[in-house]
Amino acid sequence: MRHRVAHRKLGRTTPHRRALLRNLATALFDKERIRTTLPKAKELRPYAERLITLAKREENRLHARRLAARDLQDPAVVQKLFDTIGARFATRPGGYTRILQLGPRRGDGAEMAYLELVGYEYKPAGKDAKAPKKAADKKEAEPKGEPKKPAAKKAPAKKKAPAKKKAEAKAG
Repeated sequence: MRHRVAHRKLGRTTPHRRALLRNLATALFDKERIRTTLPKAKELRPYAERLITLAKREENRLHARRLAARDLQDPAVVQKLFDTIGARFATRPGGYTRILQLGPRRGDGAEMAYLELVGYEYKPAGKDAKAPKKAADKKEAEPKGEPKKPAAKKAPAKKKAPAKKKAEAKAG
């Protein structure tokens, strides 16, 4: 029986599991939204929220930064955590992350989920997101009162005769 046994093992040894959580937490704070399996997301949630609580500390900020740097290997992510993410959640008493379930993965049927920071806004990077923006930019750039004139076409360049034909023309 598993009475009073905390945490999921995720099929990994302890060092491997700790490395996995560190990498997932680094990716979460860097991208603010990650797609992973549901058990990993559920295991990462308290780990990441503990780091955000460290980032909110007002006293002993240097010590808190060093404690977070033990788990986050990228100094740029530690800086982002303390400068932007910690400031964003300064007045929030907890619940900094949310898990959105996606359903089973096609290959092996594993339950997938998004783990994201609360307040994250999804910005798609595909062609669909850029197309309406370009159309809006064109409308703004074009003055409304006068119609746009078509650009003048350049005359095609004249073709030069090969050197042999020139020589024959001079001789004949």
